[in-house]
Amino acid sequence: MTTLETTITILPGKQEILIEREFNAPRELVFSAFTDAELYKQWLGPKDLVTKSVISDSRSGGSYEFVHSDSAGNDYKFHGVYHEIKFPERIIKTFEFDGLPESGHVVLETSKFEALDNRRTKFTNQSIFQTVADRDGMYAADMERGIKESYERLDVLLTKFKS
Repeated sequence: MTTLETTITILPGKQEILIEREFNAPRELVFSAFTDAELYKQWLGPKDLVTKSVISDSRSGGSYEFVHSDSAGNDYKFHGVYHEIKFPERIIKTFEFDGLPESGHVVLETSKFEALDNRRTKFTNQSIFQTVADRDGMYAADMERGIKESYERLDVLLTKFKS
């Protein structure tokens, strides 16, 4: 169990979601957990889903995709393009869920990794949606649980590297 909190801020009428979280690990390691496909696969997603695959060309201009699977065998595929990867400070990328009835609901995400005292990291993610309705739809799809459980799994993974 973790004592670290994930804060999710959603303001009425705004097309964004802001996520903040601190991790008890150096920012280089936290950053790598977001860009190394093998590490990403170990923590990404809520506890009740299995991450079946992660394909990632982690460079500016590269692309990525990952697939989650539930216990009934349903697959959930996501993909995007890295617009900027600046180790170990920032990742700017697009994000899209392939399971919507129509494509084009692309989210622009900016993730920042700030070094704190005692080899800790502050992670901030700003997701900008095309519409407030898109933002609300993402949140209604149990996004909060998925994010919090993912970061709890990331805490466990980061602890393995510290021992």
